[in-house]
Amino acid sequence: MNTKKLLFKTIILLMLSAFSVAKAQQKITIVAAANLKIALDSIATVFKKENPTIDAQVAYGASGKLFEQISNSAPFDLFFSADMDYPNELKKKKLTTSEVKMYAIGKLAIWSKKTDPNKRKINSLLDANIHKISIANPTTAPYGEKATESLKFYKIYDNVKSKLVFGENITQTSQFVTTGAADIGIIALSLVLTPNMIKEGGKHYIIPQKSHAPLEQGCVLLKHAQGNASATKFYNFISSKKAVAILKYYGYDTKAK
Repeated sequence: MNTKKLLFKTIILLMLSAFSVAKAQQKITIVAAANLKIALDSIATVFKKENPTIDAQVAYGASGKLFEQISNSAPFDLFFSADMDYPNELKKKKLTTSEVKMYAIGKLAIWSKKTDPNKRKINSLLDANIHKISIANPTTAPYGEKATESLKFYKIYDNVKSKLVFGENITQTSQFVTTGAADIGIIALSLVLTPNMIKEGGKHYIIPQKSHAPLEQGCVLLKHAQGNASATKFYNFISSKKAVAILKYYGYDTKAK
């Protein structure tokens, strides 16, 4: 009888221990727009220091493609989009468990190692020595969509459309111009301000925001995160003073003062 009791107690203790370990190592899967790569990696590092038992894993891609994956039941907990439309559409589809939160406002910049875009600004794209201009795919990447809006706002789209080369996302777009596959590119200011881009020694010009619809970026908790307190904690952390400071450092505007 004592042996049975001891065995029962041992099983219960093992079950409780396994539950505690699983709880202590709760994982959250975050997917985010490529423009956020360095900023969100930095935010995740700070979050990890404050929450050492939470394993926050982040993957990056074009917002449109991530939206498609989430719509097809991909097991993600949090989505950081480069716009508000994709998260709002997911909410309409009842695939979210939170409000859509605007966490940052992005900016576009012209970047090149071949020429200084500050001299002629948007008209730098018209220079005779510019043969290829990289922008993100406007169909799946909000930064590409807004880049196209700017080109049309300044009435130069028709003059440069034959020179456009499209990156799958804004990260690939910046790679085209840093590697020389393109002479100049319209990319996210947040990437221009990263250490790797600074090392490249290029010049940049910030495109006036009046030339395109605001690059308001939204995040949302997804259905897969139901009951995941750790995911909610990260969702709230993006509005913290530390996270906002990192976003501002990489050139984003925020509503926080």
